[in-house]
Amino acid sequence: MNSVISLLVLTIAGFAQAAPSKLNSADAVRVAEFYRLAPTIENKVWSGWSKVPSPLILVTADTEFLTHHPVPPKDFKLIGEDWFARPRQYPVNLQATFPAFGPPAVMVVGQPANTQSKASTPWLFILMHEHFHQLQWAQPGYTDAVDALGLSKGDTTGMWMLNYPFPYQDPEIARAFADLRDLLLRAVSESDGPAFQALVREYVNARAKFFAKLSPDDHKYFAFQLWQEGIARYTEVRSAEAAAGYRPTAQFAALADYESFSSFAKRKRSLTLDELRHADLPTWKRTVVYSFGATEGFLLDRVHPGWKEDYFPHMLSTDSFFKGMN
Repeated sequence: MNSVISLLVLTIAGFAQAAPSKLNSADAVRVAEFYRLAPTIENKVWSGWSKVPSPLILVTADTEFLTHHPVPPKDFKLIGEDWFARPRQYPVNLQATFPAFGPPAVMVVGQPANTQSKASTPWLFILMHEHFHQLQWAQPGYTDAVDALGLSKGDTTGMWMLNYPFPYQDPEIARAFADLRDLLLRAVSESDGPAFQALVREYVNARAKFFAKLSPDDHKYFAFQLWQEGIARYTEVRSAEAAAGYRPTAQFAALADYESFSSFAKRKRSLTLDELRHADLPTWKRTVVYSFGATEGFLLDRVHPGWKEDYFPHMLSTDSFFKGMN
């Protein structure tokens, strides 16, 4: 890892020589900044995170660029030290992590302008989000645990994770979710003290009632999504906060769409809370889990500070953290 990091913090001129002209200087700067930033904050957010491989495919209009992969597939051609390329196969707006070629899982991410990130600094922390998925995928027994949920119904592509027929449109479940959402927001907005403790107990009771309305499979699916995607968003926010004092390279700071990390860190949590305020289960469907799960993570930081030590041992659900709080 150290030799790779040394490579990636070379000057932009060095990158231009190592990679073809299709890998433009701004892309090279962003990728380099990720591999410079990650080692400084990973273990502050999750213990042992730095031990996880972090291969990345950058998807551009015509070409996919692969780096940090231990055994690059043969269809990727060497174009420079630790840089490989092939014609584009994935959508240019993709922001995902999966074992594209078998383990380890690979981050597959488009350029900022083509993704929901839109700008370089948010894009950098989306990479931290996706890098956390690599930590999830790397856990012993993760794949077996996902299979054991029994939710794929024969789908071997993994698309069931996006397309599972959860009853988003059910009026009773939608109302219960909206009430739970509002109660969660009230709890995390309350200062420490008796009122906060009372809201936590109320939230925990309401949470149990909400999940009781779901079928066993629906419960497993929603809990899995909160564990996987909600806590990945939580990690994105906490990574931004951990990087608030980080000083980026001059090249990254010179990008036209650069936002200081301290500025981004201050507003990232509030952006997530604001997203949750507007989250509508029938309309947003699965995407409500990002802000909802992240906000549950914020609550757990206050009521169960050591919860992350038990996150991976309690695979695929955060339910256990809310038991016994009432």
